Amino acid sequence: MTHPPPETPPPEIPPPEAAQPGHPVPDLAGPPDLPGLADLVGLDPDLEGLDVEGLADRDEPSHAELAGLDYEPDDDADDGAGLWLAAAVSGLGAGFSDGGVLDDLRPGAALAGFSQHALDDGLAVLPDDALVGLLRASRRLSAWQSGVELAAVAELDHRRLRQSSRPGWSRVSEHIAAELAAALVLTGRTADSLLGLARDLDRLPAVRNALLAGLIDRARAAIFAEELAALTAPAANTAAAAFLPHAPGLTTGQLRAALRALVHRLDPAAVRRRMTRARGDTRVEAWQETSGNLALAGRELDPADAIAADRRITAIARALQTAGASGTLDQLRAAVFSALLAGRDPGTLRPEDPGSTAHRQDQPAADPGHPDAAGPGAPARPAGPGTPAGPAGLAALGGSVHLTLPASTWLGLSDLPGETAGLGPIDAWTSRDLANRLAAARSIAGWCITLTRPDGTAAAHACARTGPPPPGSPAARRAWLTRQHFTWLDPGRCSHGSQTRGYRPPNLAGHLIRARNRTCTFPGCRRPAAACDLDHVIPYDQGGRTCPCNLAPLCRRHHQAKQAPGWALAQPQPGTLTWTAPHGRSYTVTPSTYLC
Repeated sequence: MTHPPPETPPPEIPPPEAAQPGHPVPDLAGPPDLPGLADLVGLDPDLEGLDVEGLADRDEPSHAELAGLDYEPDDDADDGAGLWLAAAVSGLGAGFSDGGVLDDLRPGAALAGFSQHALDDGLAVLPDDALVGLLRASRRLSAWQSGVELAAVAELDHRRLRQSSRPGWSRVSEHIAAELAAALVLTGRTADSLLGLARDLDRLPAVRNALLAGLIDRARAAIFAEELAALTAPAANTAAAAFLPHAPGLTTGQLRAALRALVHRLDPAAVRRRMTRARGDTRVEAWQETSGNLALAGRELDPADAIAADRRITAIARALQTAGASGTLDQLRAAVFSALLAGRDPGTLRPEDPGSTAHRQDQPAADPGHPDAAGPGAPARPAGPGTPAGPAGLAALGGSVHLTLPASTWLGLSDLPGETAGLGPIDAWTSRDLANRLAAARSIAGWCITLTRPDGTAAAHACARTGPPPPGSPAARRAWLTRQHFTWLDPGRCSHGSQTRGYRPPNLAGHLIRARNRTCTFPGCRRPAAACDLDHVIPYDQGGRTCPCNLAPLCRRHHQAKQAPGWALAQPQPGTLTWTAPHGRSYTVTPSTYLC
């Protein structure tokens, strides 16, 4: 079977398959009973302050009032709409500011009118806080409109299916997509995706309700549809109900990883079946970038092989960088990728100067021994045989895989998912495969163990001096785990037991910090802690301690943002960081949780 190249670069996850030939059409009997929106909001204390039902019950102004926004304070008419409008229009800046009446108002005609009024008055008059509130309101309005669009598509879909004598026939779906393409001036592929998402949200009515309420945007709704596709409808709706209250506070990357991990836990066999089916569509794709250059990608590859290949490319690129090759790491990775596939020795990418050919053969792709591990983790130096000297030896470099997996998965007692740094959750079978490959490396791989609390946050950490026994001996592996010496993290107020007088923290403190906060601690950033700076929240030269309570991983970009004018950062408790942006609003990041 051949696959034409995509018209645009493929997305992170392929488009929903709902509208493709053979995909089951929606159940026209109606969705199952699910918790209402108020029930979903009540699941999360952080969202309880958003009175969604109360906002819907408010007396909103009439369309005429919204069109003119001509309420006069001297108007004697003491009606609910007039008073409500007066309270908001008297100061749009205050209304859109943090905690103002418009800051969390449900999207609809009222919020659209106030947003237009603010635009007509000129955005320059709004203070920073109110301008950010208007930005947030615009996002909610956009989500609402997306929800209306998808509801309309679903209704058209239902009508055409009821009219068809063969509603399950793939041609019917194609004809519905064609009708959408003509009406909205879309390509066939885009129309297929639109119909597929509408059908997916028909299956997940609570997700569509949240989209209409502005609690999530279209991108997050699509992630719910894509990641829950492997589950049965009841299980998918249960998972959606559990995560919808948290979704507004998660980036799309965080939400995807969290949902994927949950699906792995709920039905690992379904995940395995989905992966196996998709492997039948494995392929290599090439397409033209908008710049005129080309792209090349492998799709639906074996996870363990793809992870190992990716890390090998990184290891070779880092060796070239150490040897003085010009270019960023991304540029060198691309050059190595092209050279290996074209049959060229990546050693030819080295500088020609003979004096620059010496390089460290043991250069790791990231700091070895970092704590990305909740069963045994495996930050490793390049695996495989020793690297031969000279340029030809570059192709023999392995790579570093930072693997996290529950001890129960490693021991074969459960099928809970693992995780690779920077890539997200992976199934238990792939996790064990990678762990066994690393265990076979023995002295090359570094192993760290993190014990977790019931809430999933790190409680203690240890780095092993020797690797574990080979596969096939669970009792020996359990004994190996019990021999490790753990250092405990302070659960609340810091005892300063890991404090040092110098600027740089010792290895043990660095491991504890990276076990506590596994990624950059800027809101939404997922860069692995191993690739981040350990930054003093209160600067060292201003009396800040070199202690876990004053250190946190920050990627270089957000390290520099912290130092920019208008930003402020505090760490009220170890691992909990509060960022205050130049516009005055604050955002809090809490310690990382592990999948186990």
